Amino acid sequence: MRNFFISLCLVVITMRAETLTPTAAAPLVVPARTAARPVRPYPDVDHVVIISIDGLRPDRLLLANTPTLRGLIARGAYTFWAKTTALGTTLPSHTSMLTAVKPRKHGILWNTDLPLKAAIYPNYPTLFELARRAGYTTAMAAGKTKFNGINKPGTIQHVDVSSKDEVEDESVTVAAESMIAAHQPEVLFIHFPAVDYAGHKYGWASVEQLATIEKVDGQVQRIFTALARAGLTERTVVMLTSDHGGAGKTHGQEDDPRSRHIPWIMVGPHVQPGDLTREADLVVNTEDTGATACYLLGLSQLPYFDGRPVLAALINPPAP
Repeated sequence: MRNFFISLCLVVITMRAETLTPTAAAPLVVPARTAARPVRPYPDVDHVVIISIDGLRPDRLLLANTPTLRGLIARGAYTFWAKTTALGTTLPSHTSMLTAVKPRKHGILWNTDLPLKAAIYPNYPTLFELARRAGYTTAMAAGKTKFNGINKPGTIQHVDVSSKDEVEDESVTVAAESMIAAHQPEVLFIHFPAVDYAGHKYGWASVEQLATIEKVDGQVQRIFTALARAGLTERTVVMLTSDHGGAGKTHGQEDDPRSRHIPWIMVGPHVQPGDLTREADLVVNTEDTGATACYLLGLSQLPYFDGRPVLAALINPPAP
């Protein structure tokens, strides 16, 4: 584990500001539903799971007792220096994660439930919409009701969105376990809220938040157990990341690396284990998660994407 800490200490932090003024949405041409599945770069991989631990700061992950997460790091591709969007709050960041575009493009610049009354959705299609048009089964288990803002009707087949269990993450885990067992969704997004909740209540340097990270570590293990029981382990690539870090009892500070930097881990078949920070000129951004999911599912890298597939995390990846 020493090399993980060395990686954290040696990387030079560079920041680049983004313009957050939303731009007018360009006319979108989303491919129509096709009868045949897309050609995937790895034919034996037909499931993608994205796990987001809300508010997980890389150094806090490493300070906590997290055998599951450390196990993923040991056998997967990872970086502790991935970057969230300049607008580092839950809804804008996750929308970028799932659309592969920056907030100024997708237009979701708020972090509340209020605009949902007007049925405002991102300017660009989410991973769920692109996957559905290709015939994939989609699902989402999320621990904050604001995620209804990316649940455009007809794009996510199996949905459980609730804020009833922000402290323990238990309801999210139960929902995800049920979806995996009953539906085996090929695209599954899981959002655990409790670490963020603890950060806002107790602080990002608190022992209470460390305890919450240790609890969510067990929830993540249950997701992998559910995948194994469903016979999906050898068919699934899992990406685990976060939407932001934090400092004090808040986050979203564009110029504070404690808020801006997030962990990014990928495990599964055809994943090249190792520290992605060692790759020259490679910075993994939040938008790259959605682009990587599209790549693994054989979906087009659309010209408006800001994100790019993290090919350095894969073994002999075919060109997108």
